[in-house]
Amino acid sequence: MRLSGHVPDLPALEVLLTVARTGSLNSAGRELGVSQQAVSSRIRAIEAQTGVPLVSRTPRGSSLTDEGVVVAEWAARLLDVAAELDAGIAALRQDRHSRLRVSASLTVAEALLPGCLVAFRAAAARRPGQAAAEIVLTAANSDAVLAQVSDGRADLGFVEGPNVPRSLRSKTVGHDRLVLVVPPAHPWARRRAVTPAELAATPLVSREEGSGTREVLAAALARALGPGVTQAPVALSLSTTSAIRAAVLAGAAPAVLSRLSVGDDVAAGRLVEVGVTGLDLRRPLRVVWRGSASPPAGAARDLIAHIQTRRAGVRWDSG
Repeated sequence: MRLSGHVPDLPALEVLLTVARTGSLNSAGRELGVSQQAVSSRIRAIEAQTGVPLVSRTPRGSSLTDEGVVVAEWAARLLDVAAELDAGIAALRQDRHSRLRVSASLTVAEALLPGCLVAFRAAAARRPGQAAAEIVLTAANSDAVLAQVSDGRADLGFVEGPNVPRSLRSKTVGHDRLVLVVPPAHPWARRRAVTPAELAATPLVSREEGSGTREVLAAALARALGPGVTQAPVALSLSTTSAIRAAVLAGAAPAVLSRLSVGDDVAAGRLVEVGVTGLDLRRPLRVVWRGSASPPAGAARDLIAHIQTRRAGVRWDSG
């Protein structure tokens, strides 16, 4: 509902109630920290705005008119509600500083954020007079992360997919690269590289629809082979990186995963990294939020700054 121009603002109503309580313009001015002339001017402005005489001025002081008494009663109720609103907003503002809801794609949630969040909280705890924020981390695929940030269920989101909705803001905080991995007994393990066409024609162990990893691979194959490229049906569709790694180790099929997720397996010889000629599998890691161009103030902005300065002891670039 749109209010008319006859409704005074909250500070004006406070002036009216102060005059009613103190019984004079001079006393009201002292309580409000302004001159008597300023109070008188404000009362005249309120009366002009409302079109109703509100204060009766006499040599013995000032009192409310009958109309002024009625308006003051309404104003008192309105200011009580405004005080509740003010207190509630303050609590929400404090909650934004003391509690941070983070949603992240599985690659980021499993390989990067845990160590980063521990270091972030430890750094905050070392600052005098500042309590470390409570951080709630939810792991999901990229589509779900974007949805949670869009509808306010998460304050920040971390994704590695190629697309971010125009309704959200984003900032690149690192880079990742997908790699093709096979078990040592797989025929591709003895090859230096395969072609994009061979990869597209091979059933893979893959993440579910909506994952950033799956979207990046599809986009890379489309760039290399043309937008009409058709990928072979997946051998297995699994919802976690750990499950995909286990399936590849068991010999189910090759997989394309983040280098951050399989680096230890490749170094230990449990998996073999196979090159793919002419296929660009690099991808940015982005933090997303909704609202203004700057990240939300408080713990959210502090966490982003912490990641960008690399204080977490984790490198957010896999080459």
